[in-house]
Amino acid sequence: MSAVWRAARAAVRRRRLQTFLIGLVVLLCSATTVVSLALLDASSAPFDRTFAARHGAHAVAAYDPAKVTEAQLTAARTGVAAAAGPFGQIVLEPDDRSVGPLPPRAITVVGRADPGGPVDQLDVWHGRWPSAPGEIVLAFPPEENMDRGPLAEMTSVSANGVTLRVVGFAYGISDSAGGWVTPEQVRALHPTGLQMLYRFTGDVSTKEAVNARLSGVTTGLPSGALIGAEPYLTVKEDAAEDLGTYLPLLATFGVLGLVVAVLIVGNVVSGAVVSGFRHIGVLKALGFTPRQVVTVYLLMASVPAVAGAVPGAVIGALGGQALIGEAFRGFGFGDTEISWWVWLAALLGIPLIVLVSALVPARRAHRLSAAEAITAGSAQRRGRGLRVQRALSGTRLPRAVSLGLGLPFARPGRTALTMAALLLGVTTVTFAAGLASTLNRVAEIDVQVSGDIGVRGLPSDFGTPTTRTDAQVEELLRGLPGTARVGVFADTELAAAGSNEPIRVIFGRGEVAELGYRAQLLEGRWMAAPDEVVAPSNLLLERGLKVGDQVAVESGGRRGTLRIVGETVRGPSGPPGLMADWSSLTTFVADPKLAPSDFYYQVQVTPGTSIAGYVAAVRAADSGLDVWDNTGGDEFTVIVAGFSTVLGLLLATVAALGVLNTVALDALERRRDLGMLKSIGMTPAQVVAMMVTSMAALGVVGGLLGLPLGILTHRFVVPMSASGARVRLPLSVLTVWSPAVVIPLVLTGVLIAVLGALLPARAAARMTIAQVLHNE
Repeated sequence: MSAVWRAARAAVRRRRLQTFLIGLVVLLCSATTVVSLALLDASSAPFDRTFAARHGAHAVAAYDPAKVTEAQLTAARTGVAAAAGPFGQIVLEPDDRSVGPLPPRAITVVGRADPGGPVDQLDVWHGRWPSAPGEIVLAFPPEENMDRGPLAEMTSVSANGVTLRVVGFAYGISDSAGGWVTPEQVRALHPTGLQMLYRFTGDVSTKEAVNARLSGVTTGLPSGALIGAEPYLTVKEDAAEDLGTYLPLLATFGVLGLVVAVLIVGNVVSGAVVSGFRHIGVLKALGFTPRQVVTVYLLMASVPAVAGAVPGAVIGALGGQALIGEAFRGFGFGDTEISWWVWLAALLGIPLIVLVSALVPARRAHRLSAAEAITAGSAQRRGRGLRVQRALSGTRLPRAVSLGLGLPFARPGRTALTMAALLLGVTTVTFAAGLASTLNRVAEIDVQVSGDIGVRGLPSDFGTPTTRTDAQVEELLRGLPGTARVGVFADTELAAAGSNEPIRVIFGRGEVAELGYRAQLLEGRWMAAPDEVVAPSNLLLERGLKVGDQVAVESGGRRGTLRIVGETVRGPSGPPGLMADWSSLTTFVADPKLAPSDFYYQVQVTPGTSIAGYVAAVRAADSGLDVWDNTGGDEFTVIVAGFSTVLGLLLATVAALGVLNTVALDALERRRDLGMLKSIGMTPAQVVAMMVTSMAALGVVGGLLGLPLGILTHRFVVPMSASGARVRLPLSVLTVWSPAVVIPLVLTGVLIAVLGALLPARAAARMTIAQVLHNE
């Protein structure tokens, strides 16, 4: 073994280029593998893993304190694995229809002494837990740039005649409350319910199973004690709707990255062993047994593989953690860590692939005699490559080009692996480019329908409200220089027949249709009568409605029917709702009491108007108006475009390294041929042209095959993501493949191939005839 180890170390030192290539390729492939597996792992049941880690509640139950005591609730443990509570609970109605800068809503407040406990452990991601009466922690998902976000302005909440100071923000996977206060504070508010959080034993895979477990707990309690309960599967379905947008994208990039990494490692290592057949013959001639020779080559490949796998796994973990953190920020899943098995797969799996890749050709050399091995490593190769080169020599192509086009046929196995890597590299780049174009078009629709400027009256908690009426605010906006169109919106919730949940109806006036809402119709037409509405696709999918359906609504004893005549991509900001004409407001709402902060204005400015200047002009005209720029990109677009660009570049780089390795091996194996060609007059430039042409041809094939594969991936994955988000996309955002986009993408394969081939081709061109003869 000492002789084997010395021979392996000598081979590693002597073959510095191959050693460097194996180490570098394994490093990048280990990083790619970690990122890919981390994305695949993150896309696999993220809710379930976080739910288990935070001991989420299988059921959140509310009881009537007038019918059941805390002792009775604590004693009811049939089928319960863990329970928390009872906690006092009350619904707070906001004063002046305002709970800070966000849309007004009633919130369920629970009294808890701490965020921990056996069930529903809360993540206090900003601030602290309330420690005294008069303090509250609000439930919101983690927000990036907290210091500049709207939540940073929330200093207090006024509801039920009580003002509570906001001391922090928390998030619970069970969505058990909208805010938490101390037990003393909730008692002072006179709670109307007692909350219990349960984790059950046995089957909880369906809502029916959870309700059956809950029935076992409530057996023996007074009749009517249970006010209501929500199984965790309802929260899971809501989370799946948000995550459904990301998961197909993460899984696609993960699979592509994993396949490319395996292909490149196999190509590099097997090629290194094949190119060393002559060395194998020399070792056998010196007395090494076949098993010792195989061991030498396994060690020669394993040393740089291990040296590259460790830093590669670290780099991949850092990059993967950043990508996952960006993708899952805002879903309340906290810090989604990379699983231990991902590390293990990279640290052991990639070196194992190296060993297998080296073992297959090494076992072939194991069967060769010393003379055969030396001949296989140095004799001129005959066969397909030579026949193709002879056939091409009769064409009008330059001799360097014809020789280069024949080179890939000499090593069909190596050529197939290299072309497969190029094909997948082009597929990834094509998919990433198409995804970026689609996101840009969706963002353009969002900006168009959101207006360049958003305006809303300030709530009383955050400054002095405007004294203008909504008509006067509209007149003010129309009178400012640069105003092109103005849309005015106000919304309310109406009871919907056949549903326990009210439906949001958004009433609009002004140039609402011209803001872009009519242009983004997917089906039907724009409303033309007071009882006609258009609806965004996510609301229709959520409610099981379609164009032509009628929705019976009620408000204050006044009943009416709304008919859906059109489907849009999206509606105004906020929860999805039916869009109705302003003239129908008083028809369907019995007593519309609207404060200045209830009106939302969208302004579209003329081309060339300064957005910042317009915002400043509105603020100067009326300090009681909150105004902001709507033209910035949304977080989803930035996140997806970011990680698709990073992964696309990473996989393209790995594919280029595979090409570099192939050309370097071809130059090493053909050093004798190169010397002969130079001796009869081939110039260094012709050598570079020959080597680069051999790979550029593969790049053309990879581009032509990878482009349609990337387009098909785009047309399959993007609608799947849209379906996960419960939205329909217009055909215009999917049809992004113009000639200006397609032609550069076809050339992407050539570019990757040329960049990968250029460095070893130039090294081969600098090799002199004397060096070749000396090596021989």
